[in-house]
Amino acid sequence: MVKVMFMGTPMFAKRILEQLYLEENAEVIAVVTQPDQPVGRKQVMTPPEVKVLAQQHNTPVYQPVKLRKEYGELLSLGADMIITCAYGQIVPNEVLNCVPLGAFNLHASLLPKLRGGAPIQRAIMNGMMKTGMTLMKMSSRMDAGDMIAKSEVEIEQSDDYGTLEEKLMDSGVKLLHEWFDRLCAKDYTAEPQKEEEATFAPIIRPEEEKITFTGNYRDVYNHIRGLLPRPGVYAKVEDRKLKFWHVSVSEMTTDRPDGEILPFIGGNLCVALAGRVLVFEEVQYEGKKRCAARDFKNGVGRTLVGKRFY
Repeated sequence: MVKVMFMGTPMFAKRILEQLYLEENAEVIAVVTQPDQPVGRKQVMTPPEVKVLAQQHNTPVYQPVKLRKEYGELLSLGADMIITCAYGQIVPNEVLNCVPLGAFNLHASLLPKLRGGAPIQRAIMNGMMKTGMTLMKMSSRMDAGDMIAKSEVEIEQSDDYGTLEEKLMDSGVKLLHEWFDRLCAKDYTAEPQKEEEATFAPIIRPEEEKITFTGNYRDVYNHIRGLLPRPGVYAKVEDRKLKFWHVSVSEMTTDRPDGEILPFIGGNLCVALAGRVLVFEEVQYEGKKRCAARDFKNGVGRTLVGKRFY
């Protein structure tokens, strides 16, 4: 039985941890995750998904604020291997070197493309046609370790961050299962990444959530779906925010100015951009609850037709 220390934080990492609990040769002896965070308007302190799962399995949980300064206790746990996925902090060499079988990471891109904290979102926002999962040895540099295995995932034009994340989680679980016993037996080879081919996927900045309906409609469409359903996107009209969900591109064309709100079609909110029409099925007007665009139309929406987002 291999004693595994798992490091991860969000739902994506939870799926990987679930698989580790199912592996016959794995004993998860510790879970390292980010501290609880305030969530929602009432700022309720909420534990990471990974912590909740670990507690259900009675696994000890560690939540250092700054791992590079608070790793001493981890060195004495006696882990044989480290598996990480979307942890959110750089793991210091002292921790990486304390496990005899090595430290491995599952990253949601085809490395060396899209190193960093938002590879799923950036893959869509960049208009990429495929992405995937990479199993790699960990190093002290972010997502720069030697690669062991990859699995490709196609990005459909209808995918948003949520649907692509689901596909990548399934791919990551399968990749871990296929390779776990080989990692335990050190039955693998690792290929260095080509630094000249590296690209980066920095975390999403709050200002990127604001949409400006200008430029190429395809670029705007990719940007929007890359941030749905989390953290969401918005534009402003008449000094109020309107958030969007479930974007699509209509086959219709229009000669109306970019950003103009067109008459609702099929109950959906329609916006002109570069001669095409972006369609939104759900919206949330500032100060109101999220609702179907049809319901929005029956309220304030009809008064906004002809207005322009900015």
